[in-house]
Amino acid sequence: MKLLVFQHVDSEHPGSLRQFLARDGVQWDAVELDEGDPIPDLDGYDALWVMGGPMDVWDIEDNPWLVAEKAAIRRWVRELGRPFLGICLGHQLLADALGGTCGPQRPPEIGVMDIELTEEGRNDRLMRGLPVRQKCLQWHSVRVAQAPEDATILARSPLSPIQAMRVNENAWSMQYHVEVEPDTVENWAQIPDYLEDLIAEMGDEGVAELRARAEQEMSGFLRASETLYRNFMEAVR
Repeated sequence: MKLLVFQHVDSEHPGSLRQFLARDGVQWDAVELDEGDPIPDLDGYDALWVMGGPMDVWDIEDNPWLVAEKAAIRRWVRELGRPFLGICLGHQLLADALGGTCGPQRPPEIGVMDIELTEEGRNDRLMRGLPVRQKCLQWHSVRVAQAPEDATILARSPLSPIQAMRVNENAWSMQYHVEVEPDTVENWAQIPDYLEDLIAEMGDEGVAELRARAEQEMSGFLRASETLYRNFMEAVR
């Protein structure tokens, strides 16, 4: 298996999922779109993951590569029909590329918060074995406002009804972060836009508070990460 990963900032990589890729000997190539990396020939890959980033789906003037990325996602999911996983910005890009819409998240979801699987989510093969209610790391001020017409909603939160979705039987995405590692909060707090949003929501001690909350939930984060990874790989096979 060969995996392609779209990244939008250096510190938003597959995170904890990398240890499972290494364990299974999965070859993966990261394309750092914000640094000008070109999108390679998609035909050479078996699965596509799209990670998070500080830009918004509509920021094409400042990030013109978003146009090509959305076209690649659309081709991958609609034409090639191959397995896709999108996280945070990747969730929003999947919606936007396939005819859904995104808009401001008011108030932003930043912190360790609850999400709940829908009835469809409880029966979805990617979510198999995950708790119906689970703690997740959230760090976003944009949401999927309207899912693509053929999407199935898999998870929700009190502030955002489209926390996870599936399109057809090959594409999954979630707004919350499943790839959290022990150093994730510290690394993301180095991104000016993320730090500004965090302080606005949680105050000057927000970094320390979020780090402490994440540490408390880390074992659960890592268990969920491995379960989701295993389910995705089974779906690929």
